[in-house]
Amino acid sequence: MTAEVFTPTVAVTMTDSAVKHVRKQLEKKPEAKGIRLAIRKSGCSGFKYETLWAESIEADDRVFHVDGVDIIVKEEHLPLVNGIEIDFVTVGVNSMFQYRNPNATAECGCGESFTVA
Repeated sequence: MTAEVFTPTVAVTMTDSAVKHVRKQLEKKPEAKGIRLAIRKSGCSGFKYETLWAESIEADDRVFHVDGVDIIVKEEHLPLVNGIEIDFVTVGVNSMFQYRNPNATAECGCGESFTVA
């Protein structure tokens, strides 16, 4: 009898719209290695997404390659964002990243923060 090792799959994806936006921005930022998806405690629901330009990749980072764009996430944040899809949308005159997180069990009314159970 042999033991089988199971390694769970972790996924972070982007829509075509988000990839296009990030590529344009990266062309203007030669020092950036990619986009960092970070999580911090905030708001009434518990956590908030932060999207930053990553100038370095650290030992505790996980890099997801999506159509030529690198999305960088700290290992400790992976349980909060596994399966997330990042979109870039325009609503009226505002353009912003939008996050579709299958792990979010609640979001605050203003969309500022989310909860993962």
